[in-house]
Amino acid sequence: MKITIVGTGYVGLVTGTCFAEIGIEVSCVDIDKKKIDNLNEGIIPIFEPGLEEMVHRNVKKGRLNFTTDLSSTLDGCEVVFGAVGTPPNENGSADLKYVLEVAREVGRNMNDYLIMVTKSTVPVGTAEKVRAVMQEELDKRDSKLKFDVASNPEFLKEGAAVEDFLKPDRIVVGVDSVKAEKILKRLYKPFTMNGHPVIFMDIISSEMTKYTANSMLATKISFMNDIANLCEIVGADVNAVRIGIGSDTRIGKKFIYPGTGYGGSCFPKDVKALIKTADKKGYSLQVLKAVEAVNETQKSILVRKAMLHYNNNLKGKTIAMWGLSFKPKTDDMREAPSLVVIKKLLEAGAKVKAYDPVAMDEAKRILGNKIEYAKDEYETLIDADCLMILTEWDEFKFPNFNVVKKLLKDPLIFDGRNIYEPSEMKDFGFIYYCIGVNAKK
Repeated sequence: MKITIVGTGYVGLVTGTCFAEIGIEVSCVDIDKKKIDNLNEGIIPIFEPGLEEMVHRNVKKGRLNFTTDLSSTLDGCEVVFGAVGTPPNENGSADLKYVLEVAREVGRNMNDYLIMVTKSTVPVGTAEKVRAVMQEELDKRDSKLKFDVASNPEFLKEGAAVEDFLKPDRIVVGVDSVKAEKILKRLYKPFTMNGHPVIFMDIISSEMTKYTANSMLATKISFMNDIANLCEIVGADVNAVRIGIGSDTRIGKKFIYPGTGYGGSCFPKDVKALIKTADKKGYSLQVLKAVEAVNETQKSILVRKAMLHYNNNLKGKTIAMWGLSFKPKTDDMREAPSLVVIKKLLEAGAKVKAYDPVAMDEAKRILGNKIEYAKDEYETLIDADCLMILTEWDEFKFPNFNVVKKLLKDPLIFDGRNIYEPSEMKDFGFIYYCIGVNAKK
């Protein structure tokens, strides 16, 4: 079976590589020539555990190739996946220009029946827009070629994307024809043989499923952060509360860890887009609007704690920062809380010395020389007034606290991910602020 993936960003590259891993012949297409040249030389544009080795292996076996020429990949191609970006417009709605341009180009160049599958996260109703532009291009050619449109949203977690693709909780596919369903069942047969469910539904429901899933997870995060802030006020320990409610199987243990808010390429964008979709239909998603508001406020919580500790004067303070990516096991800094914290610290007159295990290059690209970059976590502490923890990388969880205490000017830590035990930090002699625990208890 031969397929084409358009877009070699996070979703496209993981999707194409994993399909190649199960034996599919895959062509990955991108308009960025430099990115394609790099991929052909074995240079991977993103950090994702296990991905680089898999790319190299499947290129070597001839199952995976990279090109800028979409038309050259369509001979014998049964399925085209559109995995291009859908960045938010200024009003929060999803920008579909890249999605529709892919559909236009496929319509211009297709030479046999195929299925145009939307892999990108798109608003409800996008499939019909894709269908319309493809048909428009075929009409211009006076072509009678047939095609189907389908929706196949991704549910990949950054840092575990390869594992998520190969061992998915579920695969959601939206179709409106028997023929498309039959072909996509064949494509996903290796997964069903391994016990992973493929759920077929109508296209609109499939499009809605993706936004609903991410919005639900974002809701859990903001809810727990809201509760954490109340815990501090009333004197409760949110870590105990989290364990107490997480033992209820109706709630579960995932996504109820308090912190500095959610970030990344999905949750912020998808929550905004779903809110905007509802607004356009005359309905207000009040819960999600509150989720978004809580998250924006939560990103500044460490700065508020620092301002309170330093009597609203951070001028001249040097802040050591551990973690820049929005979550561990990725170099992604899109909508990362660290960016909000750094901005507010600099505005307050503080200096920032930062370290992240994999996101340093991305940080330098975004921030330039606005902050100082350290070679490791301990170097950030030299002559720093305090430490702020923004990302819960494993290597930050068991540092040498004697060294940390010795290097810092003051034994002061602001932990935005609750990776240490407050009582233990007190025993070590630290002033320790975390999320959802009253530091004065």
